[in-house]
Amino acid sequence: MKLMETQPHNTEHISACGLYCGSCPKFKKQKCPGCAQNTKATWCKTRSCVMKNNFKSCADCSISNLRECKINNNFVAKAFGFVFNTDRIGGLELIRKIGYDAFAKQMHETQRVSIKRT
Repeated sequence: MKLMETQPHNTEHISACGLYCGSCPKFKKQKCPGCAQNTKATWCKTRSCVMKNNFKSCADCSISNLRECKINNNFVAKAFGFVFNTDRIGGLELIRKIGYDAFAKQMHETQRVSIKRT
C-alpha cells in the first residue's frame, strides 16, 4: 500500500475515545479506515456509545470527570494506554479545553496519535 499524501489536519480523524487517527501509521498506509469509518469495529463499546448518543467523541459527553466513565476508561483501556503510551482521557480533556480543530491541528503537527501520558 502506498502512504497517504500529507493532508492538513482533519477533525474527522479524531476517534471516539480521544486518539487522532490522522497520525497513525496504519491509517496513513491505508491499512485502517480510522475510527469514524471503521464499520467493522462493532466490538468497540466506546464507539458504539458515541454513535448512539450522536456525539463526535466522548468529549461531548455530559460526564464531567471522564475518568469515571466505565465504558471508555475500563481496565482494558487502561492496559492499552500503558502498553502503547497513550492517554485517551487526556486527549478528550484537551478537546474540551481547546476544541476539536485545535486538537486535530496539534496532533497533526506533532504527528502523535495521542497526547503524552503524564
